[in-house]
Amino acid sequence: MTSKAAHDAWSVGQNYEHYMGRWSRKISIGFLNWIEPPTDADWLEIGCGTGALTSSVLQRCAPKSILATDASPDFLGHARDRIDDPCVTFKTADAQELPLGDATVDVVTSALVLNFIPDKTAALYEMQRVLRPGGMLTFYVWDYPGGGMGFIDAFWNAAAAVDPEATKLNEADRFGFCTEQGVRALCADAGLQGVEISAIDIVTEFADFEAFWKPFTMGAGPAPGYCASLSADRRGALKSRLQADVGAGGPVALSARAWAVKARVQG
Repeated sequence: MTSKAAHDAWSVGQNYEHYMGRWSRKISIGFLNWIEPPTDADWLEIGCGTGALTSSVLQRCAPKSILATDASPDFLGHARDRIDDPCVTFKTADAQELPLGDATVDVVTSALVLNFIPDKTAALYEMQRVLRPGGMLTFYVWDYPGGGMGFIDAFWNAAAAVDPEATKLNEADRFGFCTEQGVRALCADAGLQGVEISAIDIVTEFADFEAFWKPFTMGAGPAPGYCASLSADRRGALKSRLQADVGAGGPVALSARAWAVKARVQG
C-alpha cells in the first residue's frame, strides 16, 4: 500500500488487522462469490495487506498459485506468518511495476487498495499486461464518498467537530473516484472493456463503544494514524464527541459498502 497523506500509517500488521483486516476478510467472501473465478488458476494479488483476501482465495477458489504482493514489508511479514500454504508466495512490489512477465497469470485482484496507488491508470495497465488472454481483472474499493464505510465516517465527522483541519484527511474527500461512476471512468481510461460493477455490502459490528474506539487508538491506517498524532487532551475530546455521536451503551453496528469490478482481458 502506498499513500502520501500525513497520517497514513501502513505498519504493525496486527494492529491493522484489528482496525480493518477483519472487515476486509468479511467483504472478501461476497466479492469472490460475485466474480466467480476459475479453479486451478494462477493468481496475482496487489496490495495483499495482512492477507485477508489471500486467505479467502485459498479457502474458496482452489487456486493453482497465488503471488501476493504489497509495498509494506511489515504487512507482508504478518501475512506470511498467518498463511502457511505452499501455493502462496509473498513479495514486496510496486503495483505500477509488477514483478511478472507478460501474460503469466489467470486472475489479477486487488482488495481495498487501488485508492492508495498514486497512478491508478498505470496500475490497471500493468494488471492487463500480466494477464493471459481471457484472464480476469478484478478489484474492489470502499465507497468512501457514498458514506459506504460507516465507522470511518463517524470517526472523521467527530474529528472535524473538534478539529476543523481534520476535514481534509477524510477519505470521502481524498478518494472521490471511489463511486460507481468514478470506478467506471477509471476503467475506461485504462482501456478496459466489458466491465461489470457491483456493490457489496456488509455490517461492521462492535460489542460496545470501547470495542468500537480501540482500533482507532492502534496507529495503523489513516484514521488511527491521525488519532495517534493527537495530544492526550485532544484525543479525549475526540473520543467524547464520537461517543456522543454513536452512543455510549450497547452494541455499535454500522454499514459498509464496496464497489467491486470484474472484466475479462482479451488477447
